[in-house]
Amino acid sequence: MRSPAFRRASVVGRPQPARRSSAPWGSALFGALCGLVAAVLWFAPASWLAVAMLKISDGRLVLAGSQGTLWNGSAQLVLSGGAGSKDAAALPGRLSWQLRPGWTGLHARFDAPCCTPQGLALEALPRWGGVSLRLSDAQSNWPASLLSGLGTPWNTLQPEGELHLSSQGMAVEVVQGRVSVAGRAQIEARRMSSRLSTLRPMGSYRVSITGGPVTTLGLETLEGALQLSGNGQWAGARLRFEGLASAEPGSETALSNLLNIIGRRDGARSIITVG
Repeated sequence: MRSPAFRRASVVGRPQPARRSSAPWGSALFGALCGLVAAVLWFAPASWLAVAMLKISDGRLVLAGSQGTLWNGSAQLVLSGGAGSKDAAALPGRLSWQLRPGWTGLHARFDAPCCTPQGLALEALPRWGGVSLRLSDAQSNWPASLLSGLGTPWNTLQPEGELHLSSQGMAVEVVQGRVSVAGRAQIEARRMSSRLSTLRPMGSYRVSITGGPVTTLGLETLEGALQLSGNGQWAGARLRFEGLASAEPGSETALSNLLNIIGRRDGARSIITVG
């Protein structure tokens, strides 16, 4: 006769039926959800970017008639005066883009046949409490009439001419509301005209932006009857600028109306103050 201890040991050592686990079903469901989210994001429409840009720019940057996807799309670029504004100006042709997420951030490329012969590459890198934007060294040409869509004072000036943009090592970092700029950029406004003057063209000008501990801005005249000069700097996110505008001898009458508009008249010249 077997002892009770032996019988208990036999019961304990007997193999138990395996329990069915729900883990495989949970893993499959999680994988399916991840795949669904990835598919939705990959095939997200281009209108998602249009909505985002409209919100970020407070209604001033419009991607109209967007086509394609969030990652590969195109649209008509329109500059506007913002919510409720009736001012708008569209870029000739369409603007196309490519967005590629990476481990360090988002890489973007923009092409406009009218204006960017080599395309523009931009990196958006996350920072604690903000973002860093890096623009590749590039050159581009834009119609000055596009500025009229931004509203006051451009809708009054109605500028015409060509804006040539170039950049070297340009980067803008926004952290907790503070803006810092590195690198250098130049804007050459060539053969500029305005509906406020019968003189066409009035001249060509250069705006220089130099980053550093204090970001500075300089304005100079390259040629022309309208003479412009000035200097400024960004304090935080605010621009402070002081400049002078005057007419070459013999052009005072043709430029008088414009000088009255762009600054405070002080005899034959106008004083331009921003900020």
